[in-house]
Amino acid sequence: MTSTTPGASSPRRILDIATGYMAAKQLFAASRIGLFPALAAGPLDADALASRIGITPRMTRILADSLNGLGLLERAEGAYSLAPDARAWLTGAESELDLAPFLAFLSGISFPHWTEFFDGTVDTTEPGTLDFSGDRMGLFMGGVMTYNALHAKMLANAFDFSGYTDMLDLGGLSSAFAVEAMRTNPQLRTTFVFDPEMLGFVTGHLAESGFDSRSTVVGLPTATAAPEGSHDLVMVNHVIHRFTAEENLQILKNARGAAADGATLLLLDFYLDDDERQRAIDALHAGEYLVIDGTVVWPQSEVEGWLAASGWSPVETLALEGSPRVIVARAV
Repeated sequence: MTSTTPGASSPRRILDIATGYMAAKQLFAASRIGLFPALAAGPLDADALASRIGITPRMTRILADSLNGLGLLERAEGAYSLAPDARAWLTGAESELDLAPFLAFLSGISFPHWTEFFDGTVDTTEPGTLDFSGDRMGLFMGGVMTYNALHAKMLANAFDFSGYTDMLDLGGLSSAFAVEAMRTNPQLRTTFVFDPEMLGFVTGHLAESGFDSRSTVVGLPTATAAPEGSHDLVMVNHVIHRFTAEENLQILKNARGAAADGATLLLLDFYLDDDERQRAIDALHAGEYLVIDGTVVWPQSEVEGWLAASGWSPVETLALEGSPRVIVARAV
């Protein structure tokens, strides 16, 4: 009997990886043409779905069958319906969070850069050319902010924000993390110390979310910002991959200087680990960050060395679903 179990004797894992771009591009296309929202009201067969989204039945069948094979659509008696994760994250206004802007970023910004990864970055360890002409800056920021919003939701699911009252959010790109934290804890106030270029995004989001009255926003360059206060919770989210080792050490020292003794630090980013099996999403983002803009996914062991040198003691690491990891540390 021939075994079909993936492993050393089977090519399946290699082929799944090698053809992964086919799955990604069909997902991006389905999102772009509104296939998932079209199924939000209930199952449709290929002809009815084609009529709803405005493409040919043949193309509809290709997309729907691929997404069914990937598990995002169910199929029964010729009709397609949404799997729970597709309903939660891909159905527009009805979603828990609509990931369509992030998929548009992956298709329009990230995917073309991966051709540069193959043709240049692998040989030079240099990033590709990031083009912000036309509407590409909007596409870039829409994707980045949507991905951050997903990470913020996953963090709020994984970490208990109750009991804290005074939070510092230092150097991040998105106020979504603090908004989700304040949503779960009505007693929590946040001081944002962000790069001045990000203040418009922050103040706008806080006003839209209704948390501006519980927030203070300060504009200072992240690498040198020395916040004041004695905060019981500090968040440093998606910061360290953007800075050098020396800058990160100083950022963490400055964060410690604004923290009360015993305060909690949440250091969120992707990390390279030393486990027997590297968590894939972190390592994949090491390539993504390099080819997009030359930034760094740091080894967790090196990051923990910075923490020890800056007055923080790691307590645990939280691996967020479909998102980065969070090193939880205490101020010592």
